[in-house]
Amino acid sequence: MQRARITDVQDAAGAAAISLRGVVKRFGGFTAVDGLNLEVPAGVCLGLLGPNGAGKSTTMKMLTAQAIADEGSIHVLGFSVPRESKRARAAMGVVPQQDNLDEELTARENLEVFAYLYRVPRKARRKAVDDALAIAHLTERQRTKVDDLSGGMRRRLLIARGLVHRPALVLLDEPTVGLDPQVRAELWGLIDGLRAGGTTVLMSTHYIEEAERLADECALMSHGRVIARGSPADLVAEYAGARVVEHHGPPDRLTEVERLAKAAGLPTRRTGPSVSVLKAETIPPSLEDELGPGGVRRAASLEDVFVVLTGERVE
Repeated sequence: MQRARITDVQDAAGAAAISLRGVVKRFGGFTAVDGLNLEVPAGVCLGLLGPNGAGKSTTMKMLTAQAIADEGSIHVLGFSVPRESKRARAAMGVVPQQDNLDEELTARENLEVFAYLYRVPRKARRKAVDDALAIAHLTERQRTKVDDLSGGMRRRLLIARGLVHRPALVLLDEPTVGLDPQVRAELWGLIDGLRAGGTTVLMSTHYIEEAERLADECALMSHGRVIARGSPADLVAEYAGARVVEHHGPPDRLTEVERLAKAAGLPTRRTGPSVSVLKAETIPPSLEDELGPGGVRRAASLEDVFVVLTGERVE
């Protein structure tokens, strides 16, 4: 298994469905994307993971030419963006973060409109809409107006709309943001089906569990750059190890734990009233004696990696 590493460049195996090289996007004096290099091989699900403001949504907007890069090059499915953005958009499906469904139309009518806009052949249009409804588990609600659908159904319809023309690539921008855990789990099943079917998926998210469950690989963004990339398991092994020991206590005690761990070259994570010492399986006996009893051992997670590398707390 390839070792995860901090880098802006990842050599992709196979043809790249998405390629960004040296991409910069500024908004006035603020640099939202800062020299981003990212390749997404065809047929994988890549989770673009990072805190709010890391540059994930801006990256998504540049891939669809809703925002234009100030520097660098972008290719999507072999098309140069923004120069060939119309051709790129025709070959990919886009599921936006914001719900922009037509509430006066039924679920089926929304899909029919997009099948027409994406130039699905007339003879194939009915089946394309039927298939998209089935994928989203909305066949029984196809005649229901969007305004009468639940939040979870509307989000599934958004995904179905992005799939109605059977794209080679799907962009999902924070697909489950703001949804309750049960609805989120339903959408995970839908997204996992795309992944299993071989569709290339780029999914931006700040939900750690979402990335762990769905992504073949994760690219962790911070301040407009990719700072680490690899499979969830590889990232955890590289930056958090196998085990973590959590120590609780007053601030002075936690500061001392951090000092001792740092002196031993071990990463730590401060979370409220506790400090976690990562890579606990490598703690020497002498340090265990200094840290003292009372630590709670647990398995390391991608959340530990997220906090250690970005300095951000998980929402």
